[in-house]
Amino acid sequence: MKKIRTTITTGVASLGLVVGMAGFAGATTGTIGTTGPNSNNQVTDNTMWNGSVKNNNSLTATSSNGQGASSGSANVSGNTTGGGATSGAASNANSTMASVSVSNSGAGGGWAMPATSSNSGTINNTGPSSNNQVQFNSHYNMTVENNNNVTVSNTNSQSASSGSANVSGNTTGGNATSGSASNTNSSTTTVTVSN
Repeated sequence: MKKIRTTITTGVASLGLVVGMAGFAGATTGTIGTTGPNSNNQVTDNTMWNGSVKNNNSLTATSSNGQGASSGSANVSGNTTGGGATSGAASNANSTMASVSVSNSGAGGGWAMPATSSNSGTINNTGPSSNNQVQFNSHYNMTVENNNNVTVSNTNSQSASSGSANVSGNTTGGNATSGSASNTNSSTTTVTVSN
């Protein structure tokens, strides 16, 4: 939520003749001239600028990977002449990449505080014993609030098992080879928050 409020009030009280106020934006000029004796003349310019920037960012990156790899058993048994038996390979592969980027313009995205006003006041040709005042009051208030909540969760559960290799009960035994079992996992998470 971005809110800017500008309030300018001008108060003039004079028992004399001429009191002037010109230019509310950027530059203000106050003039008091040709006032009577014992007069009370005041020009007051009050400028108040309030800016508020609030950013609420909630980022959640969740990755869950469950894998299982198992090769079958290889068995040569009960043969006069045993041949060869080979179990096949079993493998798992996983790759996860998450990238989250948040950029808030904040106070620099066109919501910066305004430039200082160029004000001028003039008092001339006033009567004796008169009270003449020109006042410029400027108040600037800027509030920036950033709330960032970043949560990254990566869960990887893998299991790999090779089957059994057995040669038994043969007159002439061959060979039995169990296959390979493997798991591979790669995970990359990048979170960037710029306020």
